[in-house]
Amino acid sequence: MSLSNLHPAKGSRKDRLRVGRGPGSGRQKTSGKGNKGQLAGAGFTRTIGYEGGQMPLHRRLPKRGFTNIFRTEYAEVNLDRLDKIAKAEVTPQDLADARLIPNAGARIKVLGRGEITSAKSVHAHKFSEAAQAKIEKAGGQAVLIGR
Repeated sequence: MSLSNLHPAKGSRKDRLRVGRGPGSGRQKTSGKGNKGQLAGAGFTRTIGYEGGQMPLHRRLPKRGFTNIFRTEYAEVNLDRLDKIAKAEVTPQDLADARLIPNAGARIKVLGRGEITSAKSVHAHKFSEAAQAKIEKAGGQAVLIGR
């Protein structure tokens, strides 16, 4: 046994089917596309959602709701996750380093789930009332960013 003797198991590798290469290829003449019709042409790509001329599902269903394109989204951080950061002053960069928010530029809202055991100065864009009360009860302070 040597590297020169190695080969894949019998039947595990198959040659690619070469369509449109004559009668002996197994896919001759129309290359498996049938006779004529929209699908037979070269370069045909069906539109996503196309249903053969029937009204597509996305057009049959009623439109609902409203999306506010001016909304501001916040990365939410709970107190029980904040408590694991061993710093007296917690900034957005610290939260990003701890992977609690996607990046340091994200807008942050601190929520009140869990408890905070040490006095921390937490910098965020928003605080829930419960979170602010718990931070101040622990001897820390809730510092608003951008005001």
